[in-house]
Amino acid sequence: MAVDIVFEPPAPTTDEEAGRISGWRSGVLSAYGRSRARQLGERHRADGITGVFCSDLDSVVQTVEIAFPHRGIPVHRDTRLRECDYGDFDGMPVAEFAPLRSRHLDQPFPRGQSYRQVVDQTRGFLRDLAAAWDGRRVLVVAHTANRWAFDHLLTGVPLENLLDAPLHWPERGQYRLPTGGIEHRH
Repeated sequence: MAVDIVFEPPAPTTDEEAGRISGWRSGVLSAYGRSRARQLGERHRADGITGVFCSDLDSVVQTVEIAFPHRGIPVHRDTRLRECDYGDFDGMPVAEFAPLRSRHLDQPFPRGQSYRQVVDQTRGFLRDLAAAWDGRRVLVVAHTANRWAFDHLLTGVPLENLLDAPLHWPERGQYRLPTGGIEHRH
């Protein structure tokens, strides 16, 4: 068996609409973001989702609360699904930030973390998910760096390639997590 994972990004924030990265900053959903959160809930109303896992950062919590009010689906907030901590670069304009990403594959952002650290956190999350949710379909609502970690760990895309790609809003994705978890990819 396996865990079927549906990955969704959080709804847009006012920071993102202003062209700034949020990182760990407290993000507030925009009016458009609240609408997108409602659409997320509608998309997954009857598709067999048995649990929702999400980052504990404000924009994701807001997204999930709007998408799944009183649905009876368990929601699990997990710090391992946080966006990369961009440290001193939180709030930076995306145009200035994008060229800096590949420098922080292994080297943490000043007073932050590296993308490799996000991959390690995500690996731990996936290991625990495989052990406890085998045979089920779950929804993960998380950030761009987490999406890259999923692509790297579950489909084998080199992390370097993901960091070099143009920066855009993460798309929905579907993954299959084997029962035994994932092989070690660094």
